[in-house]
Amino acid sequence: MTRRAETKTGGREATTGVIRGRYVLSVGNPKTKAPSGWRWRALSDVTRLETGHTPSRKKAEYWDGDIPWIGIKDATTNHGRRIEDTLQHTNQMGIDNSSARVLPENTVCLSRTASVGYVVVMGRPMATSQDFVNWVCGEELDYRFLKYVLLSENKSFLSFASGTTHQTIYFPEVKAFHVCMPSIEEQKAIASVLGVLDDKIENNRRMNETLEEIARAIFRSWFVDFDPIHAKSKGKQPAHMDAETAALFPSSFGDDGLPVGWLKCGLDEIAEFLNGLALQKFPPTGEDDLPAIKIAELRNGLTDRTGRAARSIAPKYIIDDGDVIFSWSASLIQKQWSDGEGALNQHLFKVTSETHPKWFYYYWTDHHMKWFRSIAASKVTTMGHIQRKHLAEATVNCPPTNLIETCGSVISPLLDKQLQNSAEIKTLAKLRDTLLPKLMSGEIRVKDVEKEVEAVA
Repeated sequence: MTRRAETKTGGREATTGVIRGRYVLSVGNPKTKAPSGWRWRALSDVTRLETGHTPSRKKAEYWDGDIPWIGIKDATTNHGRRIEDTLQHTNQMGIDNSSARVLPENTVCLSRTASVGYVVVMGRPMATSQDFVNWVCGEELDYRFLKYVLLSENKSFLSFASGTTHQTIYFPEVKAFHVCMPSIEEQKAIASVLGVLDDKIENNRRMNETLEEIARAIFRSWFVDFDPIHAKSKGKQPAHMDAETAALFPSSFGDDGLPVGWLKCGLDEIAEFLNGLALQKFPPTGEDDLPAIKIAELRNGLTDRTGRAARSIAPKYIIDDGDVIFSWSASLIQKQWSDGEGALNQHLFKVTSETHPKWFYYYWTDHHMKWFRSIAASKVTTMGHIQRKHLAEATVNCPPTNLIETCGSVISPLLDKQLQNSAEIKTLAKLRDTLLPKLMSGEIRVKDVEKEVEAVA
């Protein structure tokens, strides 16, 4: 018999009540009928439950070390994913002088307060804040299966939570978690078939990161650092460029410091930045409403928490796949939208242009993003943001139209491929999210979906 895992949280004992989840997770044993070969088990019997802590912020020497420390932002931006690094790091001194613990690779983490229900898996030893409950799985429970249990029950967590200011899942409920689970072999089979989809999604994400780095590097080399012009001024052939493209770059600079024939203008002169609406003024009607696209959606895509807005808004405020969206307040980020139609909320710009191609204004906005963020960060008494005057002050080096068109044949496909990959991610995620509750509840079995998964992955 497997030795019962030891719980490391302390505090109040498990509740004796029962709060049923949707599929295979419950506070207390619901004693509902399990699929053939499955049975309800107390999660504390097959895992070691751990919590986290935050080393003192007043002690700078506790931070910026080599131990990754998972906070809420890490979870909200990596929901459902395995994470290899975190935004903040502590060190052994911080661990030794707090209740935080370094937990092993493959620990499964669930945010229990502030933003409830976000799930991540540790890709290497890490610590977490007190906003998480964490499980170190024993030999009877596959950590990947537990991750999918938690993901499938995302809508159940608020029913497990309580609190007037912030919803929180308290430890008496966490300690009473029960999971309906099959044999370890079937757990692994379920986790593997869903993992194929997640792996493909992760590969596409990484490919997009690589494509973005390549496009950004080419853009900077050609339009900011002027590498082709410097090369030609020395009588050299520009690197990584065909002769036809190289011929369009001048070989000298004018008195203004720009390549001969180029102009300098403001970012707002090459693109229109349309601010969104206060969507609370356009409540959903229940008929053909649109997802309300706010900063959270720009960062994480559409989720169950996404609000809705009436479709009666002016058409220019409706965004669709391929539109460039730029948040100018709070979190300053830019993204090609890829989650279908939506309504543009205030604090977001839809960026378009009648005079310049998308890749040109996209990468010029990207180029100035570090400066924009520094402006926003300097506004310590208000929510950080930029103003329209900053768009005018953000300078752009504009080459002749024929050079823009020719360079676009190199850079634009990189941006297009990112959008294509994002669309594929959406398709894969939809299939995964459709299969997830059915597999986790035993409604369908792995053998029934293997061919369907293989066909798309």
